[in-house]
Amino acid sequence: MNDTICALATPQGGAISIIRISGAKAIEYTSQIFTPRRGLPLAERKSHTAVFGDVCVTPCELLDEVLVTIMRAPYTYTGEDVVEISCHASTYITQQLMLALFAAGARQADPGEFTMRAFLNGKMDLSRAEAVADLIASSSKASHRLAMNQLKGDFSNELGNLRDKLLKLTTLMELELDFSEEDVEFADRTQLMQLCDDIDRVMTRLTDSFAVGNAVKNGVPVAIVGETNAGKSTLLNALLREERAIVSDISGTTRDTIEGMMNIGGTAFRFVDTAGVRETQDIVERIGIERALEQLKKSSIALWLVDPAADYTQMEITAKKILPECKDKKLAVLINKSDTVRNEHLAQVMEWGRNLVAECGEDVVWDSDDIWAISARYRSGLDRLEEFLVRSAALPSISSGDVVVTNVRHYEALARALANIKEVKQGLELGLSGDLVSEHLRAAINNLSEIVGEVTNDEVLGNIFANFCIGK
Repeated sequence: MNDTICALATPQGGAISIIRISGAKAIEYTSQIFTPRRGLPLAERKSHTAVFGDVCVTPCELLDEVLVTIMRAPYTYTGEDVVEISCHASTYITQQLMLALFAAGARQADPGEFTMRAFLNGKMDLSRAEAVADLIASSSKASHRLAMNQLKGDFSNELGNLRDKLLKLTTLMELELDFSEEDVEFADRTQLMQLCDDIDRVMTRLTDSFAVGNAVKNGVPVAIVGETNAGKSTLLNALLREERAIVSDISGTTRDTIEGMMNIGGTAFRFVDTAGVRETQDIVERIGIERALEQLKKSSIALWLVDPAADYTQMEITAKKILPECKDKKLAVLINKSDTVRNEHLAQVMEWGRNLVAECGEDVVWDSDDIWAISARYRSGLDRLEEFLVRSAALPSISSGDVVVTNVRHYEALARALANIKEVKQGLELGLSGDLVSEHLRAAINNLSEIVGEVTNDEVLGNIFANFCIGK
C-alpha cells in the first residue's frame, strides 16, 4: 500500500464528477496539475479544507476550474492522505485528469480498493467494510437501514461482545487445564455453562435473524410456477413493468429461470419465472423443470398460475408435482387469462384449485380465499396480488440499532460456531475432560474469527494475568 491510487468516484450523467486520490503522495501528485487561485499551495494547507483553482494538464492549457478538497491522514476514509477533485462532468475532462494523475505517478484503483485500505488501516472492521457495498446496493428502505446499522458498527459491537465472552470462556478453560492438578478453582462447571448459555443465546438470535436479513437484502424470493403456456412470463413482465421474459404462444418457451426484482410497498421481492411443468421427453426442457422445482423449494412465496383452458386431469398432474414442494410456503393460486373465459367456468376452475390444494398441498400456508382470477396481459387482479405479496412477506420493521445478519458468509461462520458451542455445552453437561471441551471451543473460535478476527494466544495470556493475578 505504498503507492497512491485514484479513481472516478461518481457515475456518469451528472453535472459534477469527483476524482478521489488516496496515498502518501496524493497531495503531491495533485499539486503537479492544480494551481490555487489564491493563497497557499496545497502542501501547506490545513487538513479538511477546500481550495478553488485551475487544472492544467499542459503548462499552457487550462483544462477546467475545479474545487480540491484535501484531507490528511489519519482522519480520512482510508486512513491515508486523501484528495478529492470536483470537476465538471465531461468525459473528456475526467479522462484527461485521470491521465495527468497517472503521469504524475498515481495508478488506477482496483474495485473496492479504497474501502480495502480503510480496513487494512484499521478505520473499519471487515463487517463494516462489507456494509459499504450493501449500502450502495440497497434497493429498499429496510435494506438501506440494515446496511446503515451495520456501517455504524451495531453488528461489529454485537460481535465484539460475543468475542469478549469467547475470550473469557477460553481463559477459564485454559486455567482449568493448566491448574487441573492443583488445589485451585477459578470457575466451576455451573459458571462455565452459564457463559456458554449466554454465547449460545446470542449466536442463535443472530443466525435466526438471517432469514429476515437475507430477504431484506436480496428480496423475498417468489416462484412463479405452473404448466406450460399458463402465462408465467407474461405475469413476470407485468409485475416488473418491463419486457424481461420472452412471451410466446408456443409451449415450453421458458427453458431456464428468469429473475427480476421489484419493490412493492417498501419490500423488495425477487420474482423467478420458471419453466412450465409437464411431462416431456425433451432433455433440455426436463432440466428446466428440475430447476423450476428447485427454485420453488428455495422460495418463500409460491404463485401457482393456472390456465383456465386446462381440464381437471391436467391441473391434477401439475398439482401433484408443484404442491408437495410448497410445504411451509405461502401459496396463491392465480387463474390467468380471465379475459378469455366465462365467469361460470372461472368459478369451476377455482373450485378445482381449492380441492387440489386440500388434496396435494399438505402443510402449505394457504387460505381458501388465496385463489382468484387475473389477466396478466391486461394487469387485472394484480393489485390484489401485490397486497397478498406484502401481507405474505410479513417482514418485521427494521429500526436503528437492530442487529440482523444479511451476509451469507457471516451466517455460515456463525452457524458453525453455534454448533461448536453446543458441543462445548454437551461436554460440560457430560463431565468430559477439559481437553475435549477445549477442542470444540477452539473450533468455535476459529469459525467466528472469520468475522471478528482471530483470538490470539497473547490475548488469552493477557486476560489471564490481568484478571487473576496468580501469586502476584
